[in-house]
Amino acid sequence: MRVMIVEDDRAIRERFAHAMAPHATFIEQAQTARQAIARLAIAQPDVLLVDLGLPDLHGTEVIRQAARALPKCDIMVITVFADGRSVLESIEAGACGYILKDCSDAELVANVAQLRAGGAPMSPGIARIVLSRLRKPPRCEDAGLSPREVDVLNMLSRGYGYAEVGERLGISLHTVSSHIKNMYRKLAVHSAAAAVARAAELKVLRPGSEG
Repeated sequence: MRVMIVEDDRAIRERFAHAMAPHATFIEQAQTARQAIARLAIAQPDVLLVDLGLPDLHGTEVIRQAARALPKCDIMVITVFADGRSVLESIEAGACGYILKDCSDAELVANVAQLRAGGAPMSPGIARIVLSRLRKPPRCEDAGLSPREVDVLNMLSRGYGYAEVGERLGISLHTVSSHIKNMYRKLAVHSAAAAVARAAELKVLRPGSEG
């Protein structure tokens, strides 16, 4: 696993690098957005950990560039910003996870593992922001998801990886992947986190249900 950490605070950046070192074959560090963008093609990270409050550009610009250039890269925000706007802008830019900097090293590693397994890790407060969209009036009609696709989406919204979804719903991993591809197409998104956020907007999810 190749990891890139984009964080302007040296102490925090090195803490993240130290936590990830036993689990990574390569770790690239960048302290500005432009530095990170310039190194993406060379570093070719499998996982990108991005702070939002960078000194030159907002972290979402790094996310957009990485999502475009490296579609297989798993992107997770690690920040102090827990407001709804930052969360939704990051997800729309291409982030697959969103956690806060007060997480422990063990929590960071566990969240990256969940990310790599196809999950959408979020700190509890962040998940609440996304799920709160369920309580708002619908702004547009159902996106045409099948009942089984909604089942899969509900489980993704609770952080389950693809294998766990298949096991709990009694379907193969291939079938899970097929459902997810169909959902991405119907919702016009490119990640599980974006699918969850979009489905919350459309009032497609069922609160408290796993299918």
